[in-house]
Amino acid sequence: MRYAVISSVAGNDTCSVRRYDWVFDLPYRTLLPLKTQPKTGQLRIIGGRWRSRKLAFPDVEGLRPTPDRVRETVFNWLQSVVPGARCLDLFAGSGALGLEALSRGAAHTVFVDQDAAAARCVREHLTTLDTTDAQVIQADVLAYLQGGVQCFDVVFIDPPYRHYDLLQTCCARLEAGGWLASRAYIYLETESNRDVPPVPPNWKVIRSKKAGQVGYHLALREAPNKLRSAE
Repeated sequence: MRYAVISSVAGNDTCSVRRYDWVFDLPYRTLLPLKTQPKTGQLRIIGGRWRSRKLAFPDVEGLRPTPDRVRETVFNWLQSVVPGARCLDLFAGSGALGLEALSRGAAHTVFVDQDAAAARCVREHLTTLDTTDAQVIQADVLAYLQGGVQCFDVVFIDPPYRHYDLLQTCCARLEAGGWLASRAYIYLETESNRDVPPVPPNWKVIRSKKAGQVGYHLALREAPNKLRSAE
């Protein structure tokens, strides 16, 4: 039987990664059954007070942080909106979008993801970054949107690519449930070969780009009564 002896614990501004060394037939040492080294990825915060900070994230199926190039473009679009904003990061995964918003001056960000490892890692990121301007909720996103309502200025929606249909469902629930400020911005991310997701009638897609396999879009929501008065 193969065994492993824990030789060190390594951390990089985030979830600790435990390393194991191979050991064979060493009865005089305390041995543990061999564990496979956890796979991790790394994201980099692009701008703001935590600019260039690198954070690791767990190997969770379907988890793929929004690429640096895309995030930089998106936050350029939102540069006058994010400071002081209340943000909601749905399907938060690594937390890349919500953390970037906090770094750039968002007043508060709520992260929602149903995966326990992802939620735990975002909490550790927030501890590492020494911020209390956030809340992490481990929950199914659609179930969360049926619960108690908060009002947000900016929402990021980036579901696993195989669940493209969740974009339209989330948009509908955000609008119908009263989750959005009278003027709010909603970021939508898809595979690049997908169409722009359908949005409620009082939303308008104002930006749309592609980068590699990523299609990303920004919608502006205005309250229906404002639209009627404008008419």
